[in-house]
Amino acid sequence: MGTAAIIVAAGRGTRVGGPVAKQWRDLGGRSVARRAIDAFRAVGDIAPIVVVLAADDLGTAPALGDDVEIVIGGGTRAESVRAGLESLEGRGVETVLIHDVARPLVPAAVIGRVRAALEQADGAAPALTVSDALWYGTARVTGTRDRTGLWRAQTPQGFRFAPILAAHRAHDGTAPDDVAVARAAGLEVAIVTGDEANLKITTEADFARAEKELRGDMDVRTGTGFDVHAFAEGDYVMLCGVKVPHDRTLKGHSDADVGLHAVTDAIYGALADGDIGRHFPPSDPKWKGAASHVFLTHAAGRAAERGYRLSNVDCTLVCERPKIGPHAAAMAGEIARLVKVAPERVSVKATTSETLGFTGREEGIAALATVTLVAP
Repeated sequence: MGTAAIIVAAGRGTRVGGPVAKQWRDLGGRSVARRAIDAFRAVGDIAPIVVVLAADDLGTAPALGDDVEIVIGGGTRAESVRAGLESLEGRGVETVLIHDVARPLVPAAVIGRVRAALEQADGAAPALTVSDALWYGTARVTGTRDRTGLWRAQTPQGFRFAPILAAHRAHDGTAPDDVAVARAAGLEVAIVTGDEANLKITTEADFARAEKELRGDMDVRTGTGFDVHAFAEGDYVMLCGVKVPHDRTLKGHSDADVGLHAVTDAIYGALADGDIGRHFPPSDPKWKGAASHVFLTHAAGRAAERGYRLSNVDCTLVCERPKIGPHAAAMAGEIARLVKVAPERVSVKATTSETLGFTGREEGIAALATVTLVAP
């Protein structure tokens, strides 16, 4: 299994205030918790992602995605982390990254630095040097402190799995973070360079900072796809992953799913990564009759590998028959399942060409698609 991630989200976030805990508040169109999880999803080879929730938050779990595992946390952060660690025992996990949900904008580079450091150390954590002068006092300054050698700790804090599990089992549960637990057990923890973008949301002002960070660094790409297939003898058509009864079928090297082909090419286009023919040449006999979901999941995987999240899909089918309306919701749901987004982010609709052209003469079906990719 290699590396697993534990996202600790069992706190109440009382310092921020408001009717819901901070991890469930919206941040640029996604909850804080979802953004933290997506940051680790984007890395591509971290599995599973374990989210530690309070029991009262179980109702929100489906919004986090069906690829995460849910563990109920304890009364303290240390207890919650231990619950997450215990859930991974015996599953082949070699290293674990423990991350606070309140840091939703952790860059992939920070995650990478922590993982690289674990090749040489039992533990590693990102941090930033303290550059400001440090004072003691309340209303008035009563003293100063030398900032030499001081660091501002961040997460994820990474560890080799067996030592950190043993450290948590032996600890009294009062540590402020996992580095403290590790050091109490005699583990050495390497410091790697953190990032100012990896801010922790603690107050209302931090939400404004996070929104500004998102606007400044977001990479948005749009791609379009177009495909057409002619009719042949048959009794059904595959459209957007759904088998639709019809008095004809669509002719092609694969299963000729014109809708999935258009969406696939739109993703490749947004990535400037060629088209289906480049990745799955029709001259290669192994793709003869292939299910088109293979192409779409490959394109979505390429996007995820490069740190992009699929924000939305819009697919239009052009045909006189079959009627698309009765199947549109199922088609959107299937695309959403394949590319791992919420169904409300996928639109499938249809139009006719008013009996004009090859679609009007019912010689085939055309599809157009547009997708938007976002790298937070």
